[in-house]
Amino acid sequence: MKQEDVPQDNGALGKMTREVCYATDKEGKYVTELSTGWSVKTDALDTAWHEIEERVAKAREKVLAGEASPLLFFMERRLMDMPTLVAYTGFWKWRIKKDLTAKGFARLSPRRLTRYAEAFAVSVEDLKSMTFHED
Repeated sequence: MKQEDVPQDNGALGKMTREVCYATDKEGKYVTELSTGWSVKTDALDTAWHEIEERVAKAREKVLAGEASPLLFFMERRLMDMPTLVAYTGFWKWRIKKDLTAKGFARLSPRRLTRYAEAFAVSVEDLKSMTFHED
């Protein structure tokens, strides 16, 4: 891509920062050029975030229906999968699977609730009530 062709569309991060792109100058040498965004990239990110929001909404519905525990909601909200939550908490995978059920969550000790809350960077009360505060 030529230096003058680097996209300058207002992207999701355009107001906060700019990203570095590599382009070629008039002599054909690679140089860095700052970009405020690219509409194609912005559309792809918007689609991905929309899918994530749908997953979070479905997790919330499952918790409210008593089909899952709030851990599922926060896993979706924090974009965590099972290995990530295992790494953050130090709990065994089978134990987390058990805690993902509403029945298992109801029996969690205050110590385990605190470790989950720390992993999701929320308070225990927020964990129990599925309250999420944007950072």
